[in-house]
Amino acid sequence: MTTVQDAHDGWDAGHRRWLTLGRGSLIALALLVAAIAATTTYRSADSSDTAGPPKFDPATYGAATYPKVVRAVEKRAVDIGTLQRAIAADSTAAGAEYGEREGTGPYSYAVKLTGTAGAVSGGLLSVTVPGAGKARVSVQVGPALNGTALRDAAGFIKFGQFTNQVEYADAGTALNDQMKRKVLAGLDAASLQGRTITVVGAMAPLTADVLTVTPVSVQAAS
Repeated sequence: MTTVQDAHDGWDAGHRRWLTLGRGSLIALALLVAAIAATTTYRSADSSDTAGPPKFDPATYGAATYPKVVRAVEKRAVDIGTLQRAIAADSTAAGAEYGEREGTGPYSYAVKLTGTAGAVSGGLLSVTVPGAGKARVSVQVGPALNGTALRDAAGFIKFGQFTNQVEYADAGTALNDQMKRKVLAGLDAASLQGRTITVVGAMAPLTADVLTVTPVSVQAAS
C-alpha cells in the first residue's frame, strides 16, 4: 500500500529529475547561443560590405575615361569632307565603314576638319570647310553641350558596362563636362572668326547636310 510518505518521496524524485533535465536544457541552450555569437560577424549600417557594389560616380568616371576617349577619337578621326560625301551617297554603308553605334541607334563618328571659323551663335561656332559640299558644319563651344557623341564615337564604351540607362547617360554627360574643362574653358571662340582652325572631335549626324562636332581639340593657325 502506498503511503503519504511514499507519494511525497516519488514526487520529490520526479521533481529533482525535472530540475536536472531543465538545467541540462538551459546549459545546452546557453552553449548554442555562445556558438552562434562566436561565428557571427556584426557590421555597422554604413559598412562597405553591407552597401553592395560601389555607387557609380560620374565625375570619377569622366576624369578617368576622358583621356582614353581623346586618344580613341584622334586615332579614328576621318576627314569630315570624306565622311560627308559617304553619308550623302549611302548613310548605312558610311556608318558601317566609319561609324560606331549601340544596337540600332544612329551612327557616331570621330572626325577631323580644317576650315575658316565664322560667328558663334547659340553655342555653335560655324566653320566653312572646303570639300564638305553644302553641309552646314558647326563646332559645339558651349556653355551648353548637346548629345553623347564623345561617348558613342570612342568605340570602347558600351551600354553593357553600366548598371542601367541612367548611368549610361551620366557617363556621356561626364565626358562632355571633362571636355568643357579641358578644351572650352580656355577657348575664346568669338576671337576665332575669320581664322583657319583645325578641329578633331565627334559627331552623330542624322543627315549629311548638318554636321555638328563636339571637339576634343581646337587649334587656330598662327
